[in-house]
Amino acid sequence: MQLLPKNQIIAEMNCLGCTQTPFLFLIDFKGEEGYLIPADQLKKHHIQVSFPNFKWESSDQTIDFLSYNLTPNPISESEYLEIFNKVHKEILFGNSYLLNLTFATYLDEKLDFKSIYQHAIAPYKLMLEDQFLFYSPESFVKIENDTIYSYPMKGTIDASLPDAEKQLTQNKKELYEHFTIVDLIRNDLSMVSTQVEVTRFRFFEKIGTQTGAILQTISEISGKLSSDWKTRLGDILFQLLPAGSISGAPKKKTMEIITKNETTERGFYTGVAGFFDGETLDSCVMIRFIKKDPDGKCYYHSGGGITALSEGIDEYHELKSKIYVPVS
Repeated sequence: MQLLPKNQIIAEMNCLGCTQTPFLFLIDFKGEEGYLIPADQLKKHHIQVSFPNFKWESSDQTIDFLSYNLTPNPISESEYLEIFNKVHKEILFGNSYLLNLTFATYLDEKLDFKSIYQHAIAPYKLMLEDQFLFYSPESFVKIENDTIYSYPMKGTIDASLPDAEKQLTQNKKELYEHFTIVDLIRNDLSMVSTQVEVTRFRFFEKIGTQTGAILQTISEISGKLSSDWKTRLGDILFQLLPAGSISGAPKKKTMEIITKNETTERGFYTGVAGFFDGETLDSCVMIRFIKKDPDGKCYYHSGGGITALSEGIDEYHELKSKIYVPVS
């Protein structure tokens, strides 16, 4: 499968949208390159996909759940706090209001990607054999009936805590973080649509993991597109990149801070993937992401949103809490 540059992806998306030809796409975090695969060519590639309204799987063979107790070796607390303090100072100086700080965690075991892919429970799953897999709970944008929807996800807590939903609702840091991302996504959608509004604000979703359930906070924002949006599909999507929920605000300066301080390149982690069926589009943010190096070593990428109210040790624990396989 050939990596394509940004300009080629945009042109081909516009062309396929114009002819209402179904296709799958994957775009890296920085929006510089990616894959674009017409649906009738998927059988040529080693890829497995399960989205809410689309599935492509090359085998019906069921594989036992061989590996779900991930054994992480995360960045040390002291190293994390050192980097956290640097980005936190940038926020206090006013260079960013919200910054999503992420790290790669080495998994000290051999993983069977096919087993994890089959048994992970998530609305969006994709496996690119011997490269990476993700099982994401987070939608990026959906388009149907000339309306574009976005579902930013910010705010996480251990669902087993007493009054977990109440704690999450009343936490000032989490509230500020969620307000900031909702405002950012409203601004993003305003660049490509009209009549932008928050149609649902701060609703909660429980996600089961092998170490217990977590509770996450989501909002829904929508806008109206012109009836010719399919002919501009590539332009629309790339205007919205990178996804605000996994970069921050303001985007340009925040991206500079992320590039300066994160210890590894994200690549496709926190990029976007989606499927256009000829009439509607559904896409996700590529989080809950495991990458396999050419030597077979596996790394789980995770992180969280940092604001002026963030406490370093809490953010460190959140980074670790997101290293999981979602199972029933």
